[in-house]
Amino acid sequence: MTDWDEYGFETRAVRAGQVRTLEGEQSEAIFATSSFTFDTAAQAAARFSGQESGNIYSRFTNPTVRTFEERLAALEGGERCVATGSGMSAILSTCMGLLKSGDHIVASTALFGSTVSLFENYLKKFGIGISYVPLTDLTAWQEAIRPETRLLFLETPSNPLTEVADVEALAALAHASECRLVVDNCFCTPALQRPLEMGADIVIHSATKYIDGQGRCIGGAVVGSDELMEPVFGFLRTAGPTMSPFNAWVFLKGLETLSLRMKAHSENALLLARWLAKQPAVARVHYPGLVDHPQHALAARQQKAFGGIVAFEVAGGREAAWRIIDSTRMLSITANLGDTKTTITHPATTTHGRLSAEQRESAGINEDLIRISVGLEDVTDIQADLARGLETARG
Repeated sequence: MTDWDEYGFETRAVRAGQVRTLEGEQSEAIFATSSFTFDTAAQAAARFSGQESGNIYSRFTNPTVRTFEERLAALEGGERCVATGSGMSAILSTCMGLLKSGDHIVASTALFGSTVSLFENYLKKFGIGISYVPLTDLTAWQEAIRPETRLLFLETPSNPLTEVADVEALAALAHASECRLVVDNCFCTPALQRPLEMGADIVIHSATKYIDGQGRCIGGAVVGSDELMEPVFGFLRTAGPTMSPFNAWVFLKGLETLSLRMKAHSENALLLARWLAKQPAVARVHYPGLVDHPQHALAARQQKAFGGIVAFEVAGGREAAWRIIDSTRMLSITANLGDTKTTITHPATTTHGRLSAEQRESAGINEDLIRISVGLEDVTDIQADLARGLETARG
């Protein structure tokens, strides 16, 4: 097998994991099959028992999905990747594979709303305890760890306030307490940030976002060591939150341009954030690329760029925020992010709408907050589209 560590990031993004068939195809093949045949009954038995490697059933073995897994693992610097049917199923598979009743998670209050719902409504039902702490408060993290704590779970940058966690410090804290650090790397992708190199144990992805990059498919992934990924794979093999071969093929195409797109998203987002900071109707802008962001220096140290997500607050609460959103003509009003097309949403009533008012307040998700996933359009057109609504907010 090729040692992809010898190659640059962009080369790995284009070529890692591909094994051509006898047809000699240039682009990766899509293996649209539910099952695979065996030469003999003995070979089938050996495959099912694990004595022989090879394809069995596309719920857990498929060559197209495997190519995606190997490529993403090479980009993240992990030993193994397990691809899943969605970002949320990646989180579920990680928890179900690594935790048992009586275990405990310390998680950031700054999490995607569905992640909190998964923890609160389902993991707790099976006897897994959850404690929440402010993302950037290392003392709070340390004090929340119990003897039964197994995972520290966070997003960095966070959704939607773009708070940035010190991954190295949290990894050291986790390992001192015999815990594992799990980092949701959705906002940065390995093109901008590689948490495993900073000491994290597991990286989570919603491939639906920047890995796809064009809003076409749903998928997720978990990356880490062989030891940690084996029980995650075991859950996927049995329960089946599986990535489809077609979606894996789309994500492979997305990875080929990931580095170029993340640089462009970041450049546009920084220009937009600076422009928003000058608008009279804007009370506050949340973007790590701004020098007044509380974790600007940290983000500059552990990320290659600042990402494509900008959030901002306006005076006037929900009414003003909705008016700004509804005044746009070009921007897409949708909760998805990571698209080439700029999207805009109101987190308090969409991505975090299922949280209680108290949970939203704890996470800083106010009614006056708007989140923008900055796309690849001309940034002056994005600004012009927002300017209409910002003018109404002023008056």
